[in-house]
Amino acid sequence: MKLFDGLARYQPQALAALRIMTALQFIEHGTQKLFNFPAGDHAGTLTGLTLTAGLLEFVGGILLALGLFARPVAFLLAGEMAIAYFMAHMPRDFFPINNGGASAISFCFIFLYLVFAGPGALALDNRRNS
Repeated sequence: MKLFDGLARYQPQALAALRIMTALQFIEHGTQKLFNFPAGDHAGTLTGLTLTAGLLEFVGGILLALGLFARPVAFLLAGEMAIAYFMAHMPRDFFPINNGGASAISFCFIFLYLVFAGPGALALDNRRNS
């Protein structure tokens, strides 16, 4: 369609917006686990698995927002979200809308897409690779 033909030149910026906004939301999951901020139902003692998830979400989210080591970090985070879905959500119910796993699936596939597409514009990886 002619209407959308001109939008292709903005693909790197749109990819950067997807990467940055997804990473900022993901950081929030880490801060809630690690620092109980924002305050929520996840407060409590950090077990090995919860601590690992919180660190991956916090540190990985920051690296992804900056676009630093974006592809390997996105690969690691996609794996974390797949594991989270099958360990924590799938046993509750088959349907993601009922088991609370819709965001885990979305994060997983967005991160998997970033592995293949790269970080887009505004990424520190672009400076590193120059």
